[in-house]
Amino acid sequence: MPLQKILFKPGVNRENTRYTTEGGWYECDKIRFRQGNPEIIGGWQQISNNTYSGVCRSLWNWVSLDGDNYVGVGTNVKFYIENGGAYNDITPVGSTQALGANPFLSNGASTITVTANTTGLTVGTYVIFSGVTGTYAPTLNAQFEILSVGSTSFTISTSPTIIPAVATGGSTVSAQFLLSAGPAAPVPLVGWGAGAWNEAGTTWGIGGTTSSALRLWSQSNFGQNLIFGPRGGGIYYWDATTSVTTRAVNLTTLGDAECPVVQNTITVSDISRFVIVFGTNDPNAANPTALDPMFIRWSDQEDPFTWIPASTNQAGSIRLSHGSEIITTVQTRQEIVVFTDSAVYSLQYLGPPFVWGAQLLGDGISIISPNAASQASGIVYWMGVDKFYVYDGRIQTLNCDIRRYIFKDLNQQQSLQVFSGVNEGFNEIWWFYCSANSTVIDRYAVYNYLEKIWYYGTMSRTAWLDSGLLSFPIAAVYNTDTNTGNIVFHENGLNDNVTGVPAPIESYISSSEFDIGDGHNFGFIWRMLPDLTFENSTSSPSGEAAKITMTLYGLSNSGSGVTETAGDNVSSSASYVITEEFTGQINTRIRGRQMILKIDSNQLNTAWQLGAPRIDIRPDGRR
Repeated sequence: MPLQKILFKPGVNRENTRYTTEGGWYECDKIRFRQGNPEIIGGWQQISNNTYSGVCRSLWNWVSLDGDNYVGVGTNVKFYIENGGAYNDITPVGSTQALGANPFLSNGASTITVTANTTGLTVGTYVIFSGVTGTYAPTLNAQFEILSVGSTSFTISTSPTIIPAVATGGSTVSAQFLLSAGPAAPVPLVGWGAGAWNEAGTTWGIGGTTSSALRLWSQSNFGQNLIFGPRGGGIYYWDATTSVTTRAVNLTTLGDAECPVVQNTITVSDISRFVIVFGTNDPNAANPTALDPMFIRWSDQEDPFTWIPASTNQAGSIRLSHGSEIITTVQTRQEIVVFTDSAVYSLQYLGPPFVWGAQLLGDGISIISPNAASQASGIVYWMGVDKFYVYDGRIQTLNCDIRRYIFKDLNQQQSLQVFSGVNEGFNEIWWFYCSANSTVIDRYAVYNYLEKIWYYGTMSRTAWLDSGLLSFPIAAVYNTDTNTGNIVFHENGLNDNVTGVPAPIESYISSSEFDIGDGHNFGFIWRMLPDLTFENSTSSPSGEAAKITMTLYGLSNSGSGVTETAGDNVSSSASYVITEEFTGQINTRIRGRQMILKIDSNQLNTAWQLGAPRIDIRPDGRR
């Protein structure tokens, strides 16, 4: 028989059986498709050896008038501005307190108990002491993490410095408590009514599986300055004319008497530059400081400090009606797309006297988390609680060939961790999520909006940003052992350099089952001509050439597993190493009615793309 070319449809399909998807790809990890052909994704490496504290859930990039390139980094314990690889702590001060005389008491080791009013303090929050006198002033006039909180005291550690077990500090000690730390991950709640009705694995009234809040930030630059805030918290302002080590301040200290005191989401409109807060307090309500989750307010045009509506300005407000809370927003074209927990609105600038107006785009629509929506080329894509959506002027369900695979393996208790990002250079939207048995993000799904195909893989990231102001997309990584993180450049290099030590990217792709011959009789494959390119690969440190492994699996019947044969050296499967110098053919002895093709790589400095391999088949009977 003549050589048979193996060409598969681009994208991965997990919606049917492996045989039903004949002619396509079925499994993959760390690959993408370019012009319909699979290839390994690009590498990543640290932007620096520096780290920040906590889990980063928000990244934002902008450039100052002086040309400084800044990245806002919001973690569950602090807020930083990255500049030149350094993470500068600008976490706002939440409260201050004058402590009593000699508030420090050591246990004779590194743990110190501090007597203080502990109302509202949380573990993980940072405190800065000043005014300490005496022998240990150089040690204690510093910043510490709160390790535990009691009714009248909290503890810190001065490791490795040991202070004698006597009260010390003097009579002029004061404490600045930075903004309280938030949860690093959603914490499942239990108890009567905590779980959903008829939720799998629980009994109504006995135990639930809903989750507590997660520390999520929204941030946007107003010119060269930054406006940001944690979900359910205040609004903070950082002035770029000050030092990158100057702490941000609460906007209420700069704004008028009706400046919002609480918010769920903040944005700065591209149109006429309004600061808009979604889910905020109504100053005219019975409780003027309580958060109204469906209330929207905006400042005066070009003025983030004026919030009192007047005939001489454009400050104002509006309340949405469909849903119980505003989840998130995405700014695109001439509108801001607003997501509630059950509807989608378009917020558009109308000019005086109404200024901003909302139009309902769709009802009965879900979004799985505040960070689950992204826009590319003016089109908004997002993940719902059980499917994907797209808005391009109208809301539509986004066809997904891996929908069942994703949502069957998604940990709904950790759905607040789901986030999305754009990889514009490859026309991709990425969604990161926790798999069913994980409490940290370990999976991703990709939609290629140019080729309209899907693929997926395993990867641990906590935030993502693709900015035209940076050379590469950036992502946040987290080290659970040290409770620290770092930013990495993606699509930079060929290796996994997340720790600073290059490691190979382990990638693979496996096809569906496809017939060899007529699908009734057995076929015998005796040779294969691989078609791969290793363009852009470089030699490994040992000088070894780039390579991949290609494996052929023969099946006696669809879904039966590989063929079991004996004698004549006929194989049920065989793997072959393909190097960049390979130019000939591979001799094989594979027998079956169907076959699976798999390609995997696990070598430093390797880039590969599959073309159209060919196999030579001859008939081989029915048994």
